[in-house]
Amino acid sequence: MASLAVSFLALAAVSHGAIDEYNPPVLAVRAHNHPKVILADPRVQVDFGPEQLVITGGLQPSLLYTKTGTIVCQSQVPEHSLPAAWKASHWAMRTVVSRDGGRDWTVFPLPPRGNGVNIEAGAIQLHNGTILALDTYVTAGPRPGTGVGQLYTSQDDWRSLQGPFLMTFSLPGINFLGSSDDGGRHDESARLHRRVLELPDGTLLTTLYGHFAGDTTPAPYMPTMRKCRVVLLRSADRGRHWDLVGTVAADGKIGTEGFDEPVLGRISRGLHTGRIICQMRTGQEMREAFSDTLGHTWSAPYVRQFADRDVYQTERWTEMFRGVKDKKGNPVVGNPIEMVGAIVDPDLVVLRSGVMVASFGLRIPPRACWPRAGHPLNGSYLAVSVDNGATWSHVIQMTSGVLTTHYTAIEEGPVANHLYLVYDLGDWRSGQGRCTYGRTVAVKTTE
Repeated sequence: MASLAVSFLALAAVSHGAIDEYNPPVLAVRAHNHPKVILADPRVQVDFGPEQLVITGGLQPSLLYTKTGTIVCQSQVPEHSLPAAWKASHWAMRTVVSRDGGRDWTVFPLPPRGNGVNIEAGAIQLHNGTILALDTYVTAGPRPGTGVGQLYTSQDDWRSLQGPFLMTFSLPGINFLGSSDDGGRHDESARLHRRVLELPDGTLLTTLYGHFAGDTTPAPYMPTMRKCRVVLLRSADRGRHWDLVGTVAADGKIGTEGFDEPVLGRISRGLHTGRIICQMRTGQEMREAFSDTLGHTWSAPYVRQFADRDVYQTERWTEMFRGVKDKKGNPVVGNPIEMVGAIVDPDLVVLRSGVMVASFGLRIPPRACWPRAGHPLNGSYLAVSVDNGATWSHVIQMTSGVLTTHYTAIEEGPVANHLYLVYDLGDWRSGQGRCTYGRTVAVKTTE
């Protein structure tokens, strides 16, 4: 059913007969994905470089692209994290660096007896050249309503990292014990996610998702997990301390997850210069909110749909999933939680030209997409806006009908309107292969 072909090349095998939960065979996926424009704007032209293997075994990538052209990519790999005092993902994280546009990659070493920084929280190069890398996990501080986290810095273009340094958080009303994670595991953390913005005065903004007073609605597909909210944080001292500015979005009636996996963008030109946009996952449709008050107040979170990709248009994939059962043995067809689509892990970058580029994944359906990934709408996407995000008039499907976790990341490099995009192929336990790929992206626009 898919128009794209993927073949698999084994690089290493496990001697055991069964695939271990945390150590499946490491297989590199030989990718043959051809971007397809599904909504065309004649004012927009997007050109892609060839697919480049970035991390063998890597899933769910994060990205930094520096002013000198250094690309830093991090993904989770099928190895245990090391025992450590600081909370870490159950998957180890691998960081690689390219200084030649993504052609060659070098593994960045972990610190002695440590897991290093998990930059799902975001990494930023400040205007003065300093790189800040935030660890995603925030845990309870010494007093109620406070949190602590870890920060790393680099002054030499990620040739070395200093840290970890302590980050402190003022988070009135936060509940670190409010929920399990999405796998049902005990969790006592909140998550920084995706992007740090530096305002003209040097103030930093970022987002956190987690649970605060009143966030008690269970997620329907994981009852031990409660629906999240997204909040905005502000730092006036380059990330050492963060204050809660306010809630971006919270509503227990929306989606299957509430609001999570946020990303920020700041409009740099035109009528709404200074407006902050936040795109968020809900477990079903993507929602978006904006603020013209530096995050103190926000619009109601509205649905953001790209092209004709409506996550509720289930008639487009019903026949393919007739007879398929979920992990509890129940039919997927007819289940309103399982049969929708789901937008995951949006990324958003405002180019120096003012053009906006978004990337995201569409799961058809949210969980049955892994045992049966072949629906042609299932995949990763890229979208371009030339009107400050009011409309997204040029949409490209990057992968179609192939196995992926649907996580992407995109960053602009030192040349204006030239970006690097990373995405993954494969999944956690299929044994069919998994890796992170990347490719260059050049965006040209005419009025």
